[in-house]
Amino acid sequence: MAPGVARRARRRVRGAPPAGARARSAEDWWWDRLAPSGSGYHLLQSDSMLLVLPGPGPSRARAHRRVARRPQRLPPVGARAAAAKARPRPAPAPAPAPPQAPDPGWGDRIPLEILLQIFGLLVAVDGPMPFLGRAARVCRRWHEAASQPALWHTVTLSPPLAGRHPKGGAKAGGAKAEEKLLASLECLMPSRFSQLQKLTLIHWKSQVHSVLKLVSESCPRLTFLKLSDCHGVTPDTLIMLARACPQLHSLDIQHSMVESTAIVSFLEEVGPRMRKLWLTYSSQTTAILGALLGSCCPQLQVLEVSSGINPNSNPLQLPVEALQKGCPQLQVLRLLNLMWLPKPSGRVGTPGPGFPNLEELCLAGPTCSFVSDEALGRLLRGSPNLRLLDLRGCARITPAGLCDLPCQELQQLHLGLYGMSDWPTLAKEGSPLLTHKWCHTLRELDLSGQGFSEKDLEQALAVFSGTPGHSHAALCSLNLRGTRVTPSTVSSVISSCPGLLYLNLESCRCLPRGLKRAYRGPEEVRWCLEQLLTSTPSPS
Repeated sequence: MAPGVARRARRRVRGAPPAGARARSAEDWWWDRLAPSGSGYHLLQSDSMLLVLPGPGPSRARAHRRVARRPQRLPPVGARAAAAKARPRPAPAPAPAPPQAPDPGWGDRIPLEILLQIFGLLVAVDGPMPFLGRAARVCRRWHEAASQPALWHTVTLSPPLAGRHPKGGAKAGGAKAEEKLLASLECLMPSRFSQLQKLTLIHWKSQVHSVLKLVSESCPRLTFLKLSDCHGVTPDTLIMLARACPQLHSLDIQHSMVESTAIVSFLEEVGPRMRKLWLTYSSQTTAILGALLGSCCPQLQVLEVSSGINPNSNPLQLPVEALQKGCPQLQVLRLLNLMWLPKPSGRVGTPGPGFPNLEELCLAGPTCSFVSDEALGRLLRGSPNLRLLDLRGCARITPAGLCDLPCQELQQLHLGLYGMSDWPTLAKEGSPLLTHKWCHTLRELDLSGQGFSEKDLEQALAVFSGTPGHSHAALCSLNLRGTRVTPSTVSSVISSCPGLLYLNLESCRCLPRGLKRAYRGPEEVRWCLEQLLTSTPSPS
């Protein structure tokens, strides 16, 4: 072989890769070129690009080169046999454990009965929505518990966009929100509302008929219906609901645009099973009250008529004797924030039957009130079970007229005259008549704004310190705002009534400065007593 050919062969042998080695790929070359180890950068490869990012990156599996192993020298045959005998036999491998199912969590471990009790406590406080809707998304067990009809006994439905102004206008946005909520109700009512008892609809303008139709088809146990700020209620709708829900006995339509013909038709359809009715006074109230006076609902127990946001200046004419004959089972009568003009009796000497079961009478209204002792006596004739009497704003009522009432166990008496301290005909005497008659049962007393003298109030409140049987008085709330009560009188009544929880002494001109405020709770009332006992007797 020629010398030049031999030299070229030796060069090729020296530059050849070792045995078992593999050529590097282009990807490894770019990896080491762009982000070498120790440089503080790493590569991130995506679908269409290669990024160089600072910081240590995730470990990247590179192609490992195969390293040629050196041949190991074997021991002699005798040594190998001895080592094989001395080597312990491997223990049999344990059987593989069966795969465990994933832990469902503590929510699935609670029994369904316990979940129903817990959900029932929360629903009783906050209502079913939105809690039950959110709880149903936790797991299957919670969804099963939240879907029980027993939890959906009281529901309030209001469109989510009520009161907002979307781009399409408030009317268009409200209609879309009602349609969306109606679609959800079509799925929920058949499965969850079968035991619904109390339903409240708020701000429904266009889909009231559709919602009440669903209620009539899916809620046979409905007992109470409230429509607040709802429009479009027709007589056919209420009649359909009255026929489909045989247990419906309460209707609240305050602050809603409902025709009087629809309400009268509903009352005639319900008839004797009607128990509670709430109305807003308007020009159409006369027709509704006329149906009640005609014995349309003889078992009515609660009747409330109040003015709306804009008070009506027209007086409400309501014959007392006719109401007593039409609703003899009345227990609660409220004529709030309106001028009640009692019609005189038709014949002299023919009193009405009275309300033998009446327990609450509220005639609180504006300063211009036509309620007198004579009208109050006609209204409460034959009502020995009266417990609450609210006559705030009725300036024509006198202590002598109250003392002649047949009720003997009155617990709450409200005679406040707010903003009427300069009324020329305010009574200056007579407050001891009230406390002498009801000192053993009275729990709340409101004399704010009354013009009784200092001595008269002292005699009236001194009755609580000498209750029969030397027992403590039951008085727990006393409102003396704007009266002429003295510090000694207040100290005496606080000492005699350990259960006093509320005391209002605002604008009492005979008290020292710093004490003319309202006290809430036994601690504040006790602090007031300490300040009165240590303060100087000179008033502000």
